[in-house]
Amino acid sequence: MNKLVIVGNGFDLAHGLPTSYKHFINDFWNNLQTRFEEVETKEILYVDPSYTGLVGSFKDFNEFLKNLDSESTRHNYTYDKTEIKITSQNTYGERATRFEFKNKFFKEINTKPSENWVDIENEYYETLKLIAKRKISSYSGSREEEEKKQILQNKKSVLKLNREFEQVKYLFEQYLSKVLQEHQNFIKFEEGNRNWTEIYKILEPISIFNIEESKFLREFNKREDISEIKKLFSGQKKDGTVDTESHFLNFNYTQSLVLYKHHLDRAERITEINHIHGMLQNFKNEINFGFGDEMDEDYKLIENLNDNEYLRNFKSFKYSQNSNYQNLLRFIESGKFQVYILGHSCGLSDRTMLNTIFESEYCRSIKVYFHQKDDGMDNFTEIVQNISRHFNDKKKMREKIVNKSLCKPLPQEMRFQERLK
Repeated sequence: MNKLVIVGNGFDLAHGLPTSYKHFINDFWNNLQTRFEEVETKEILYVDPSYTGLVGSFKDFNEFLKNLDSESTRHNYTYDKTEIKITSQNTYGERATRFEFKNKFFKEINTKPSENWVDIENEYYETLKLIAKRKISSYSGSREEEEKKQILQNKKSVLKLNREFEQVKYLFEQYLSKVLQEHQNFIKFEEGNRNWTEIYKILEPISIFNIEESKFLREFNKREDISEIKKLFSGQKKDGTVDTESHFLNFNYTQSLVLYKHHLDRAERITEINHIHGMLQNFKNEINFGFGDEMDEDYKLIENLNDNEYLRNFKSFKYSQNSNYQNLLRFIESGKFQVYILGHSCGLSDRTMLNTIFESEYCRSIKVYFHQKDDGMDNFTEIVQNISRHFNDKKKMREKIVNKSLCKPLPQEMRFQERLK
């Protein structure tokens, strides 16, 4: 039986890679003092260059806000805390802006309690829906004229949202390129660190049929008896191995799976990495960051607007640029498979794809490797709740999800060799 291993940001974090949303956003504020005059930052913020006390090196956004408050009081500036904007009166008696967000979307994702990248993609989609649903509140002319004005106004709003979203995507890609270039080379695991072997065992294809494996398969393939399971392994070789395959559906933009594949290839295991959302600095497989829930009830409304600008950041249209999605479909249609989830939250921003996988007639089980926190708490239930949203058939959902007693925490503390300075 084949394995489909779904790999998300938690996998990179378990390897010590600073690739989370919080890493990215905190790095922005931590380095504001040195980058506020860069072109990319100027597209996001306006800082009066003569009032550099407004910028510095901050631990996070909250610390930055405290500094704004302090500086505005010290200089007797006017601080609008709702807009996060500081103004003052110049020598001509005019109001002059000292600080403001030029990118409203960036301001929103800073001020809301976002935890994961899926939260940012969801925020984009919610904003898009608000624009698409915006209606005329009052009429000053004919209905037809007012509707045309509303359409034009909405078009300007969605163009602005997409431009701002693109700016955030660019900052994110620049951040990942910088931190990974500075820290990792992905060609060797940290000296003396053997924790990676636990991950290796999870990733390798099912290759030896034994009594333990038959019990596992019988437990989670209710519609098959043991004779049917044996048929799956009818192609056994003399050494007890079979030609099964592991397909790594990698939602990360990094190369953290490559070294594992190298070891699996050396052991003559059949594996494939599918960088479904692209890779850093790869023009043939560019980063695909957006939203992918065409099952949402409001999607049809957006589609019916007949304006492609509203569809610009839907992932489905990016998938058509290469063969990644078709390779996934080829795999899940080639035979029975088990799903292993490593570090992926299974949020709604990938709902259409995950529904296709989970409700496939060939999907036999879904096993979650959850994050065990230092205080003993874990996110197993949260992931399972997210998985349930991708099922239309809840009976199938209950049949396929492996219960917690047979799941394990995702191993942590794997480390790649640090890049030589």
